[in-house]
Amino acid sequence: MSNATIEPVVGVQSVDRALRILEILARSGESGVTEIAAALEVHKSTAFRLVATLEQHGLVEQVEGRGKYRLGVGLLRLAGATSARLDVVQEARPLCKQLAATTGETVNLATLSGHSALYLDQVAGPSALQPHNWVGQHIPLHATSNGKVLLAWLPASELDELLGRLPAFTGSTITTKAQLRRALEGVREHGYAVAVDELEIGLTAIAAPVRNAHGDVICSMSLSGPTFRLPPERVEDVVPQLVEAADELSHRLGWGVR
Repeated sequence: MSNATIEPVVGVQSVDRALRILEILARSGESGVTEIAAALEVHKSTAFRLVATLEQHGLVEQVEGRGKYRLGVGLLRLAGATSARLDVVQEARPLCKQLAATTGETVNLATLSGHSALYLDQVAGPSALQPHNWVGQHIPLHATSNGKVLLAWLPASELDELLGRLPAFTGSTITTKAQLRRALEGVREHGYAVAVDELEIGLTAIAAPVRNAHGDVICSMSLSGPTFRLPPERVEDVVPQLVEAADELSHRLGWGVR
């Protein structure tokens, strides 16, 4: 069967039906298009287009020689990504709690997601008054300490693809690629990133890399608070604590030999 001539079905109803197909295959193990169409109460051609679209994305696959479909390996990739994130959050939580309690500031965990950073977890320290909950939200890469850490160790080709327009959020935001590249060199040299008033006036954040067993930077751990509470001298004091916590998380994920 050629997928090139099949146009994906669109719309909320189609999304609902596609998800139901995955549920049908999860229960049955294998099903043909006729059976799927009957279960969905739709015409066979509609079921065929839906299955073909799922197949294009690797979420279902044909059982060779049997004319039936089963769940595809693409689901394993999605599940693996979710599992890896959950594992990182689970391992990080006690370390983030300890760091937040020791410093009094808010600790966040973020990972690269498309052209932005996605917050995975947040722990507010005792000094944080009604902190904004960033979990599940995306933030710009060029204007944040987390973003700079996530960019700093990327291969040059990937970095080039991610660096588009760099909008200014404050007067301190980095807005040129040359300036950002110099900043990323500093992040690699020092092992951490600092952003002062770059995303919001009055907000200072410091971030350090978290690595997996292969040494790849898979997320960043940050500590943030009001700029008046995190002047340069205090940033210098808390950086070792942040880096130690991020390194400990990396070790728990299999990086290095202890």
